[in-house]
Amino acid sequence: MDKITKEQYEFALSKVETLLPLVDDNTPSNDKKVVELSVMSDIVIAYEKAHYPIEKPTVSELIALSLKEKGLTQRELANNIGVSPSRVNDYISGRSEPTLKIARLLCIELNISPSAMLGVL
Repeated sequence: MDKITKEQYEFALSKVETLLPLVDDNTPSNDKKVVELSVMSDIVIAYEKAHYPIEKPTVSELIALSLKEKGLTQRELANNIGVSPSRVNDYISGRSEPTLKIARLLCIELNISPSAMLGVL
């Protein structure tokens, strides 16, 4: 696909918003609205990948976000995985990264996917 302009992106985005309510899982895949939605969605995705890339979260961001989502304190997490609260703070601040053993415990305790923890999302 050639370079997509902002105007093309905005047009496609508008079409996607218009078509979404008209299509559901029961709409045949060869229906005109489904085909148009697919093409417009591809344009939106391509433009957003080029202009609004989403970077992979760091280990520290994953831990901090998961703590917040779970409503845990750093001290509670430290007790649950068997490290000091200052060590958890080091992970969150990015001063150090967890060992493989601790990363495994973090994944279990915080429900973080191992692939996300390893940065291979």
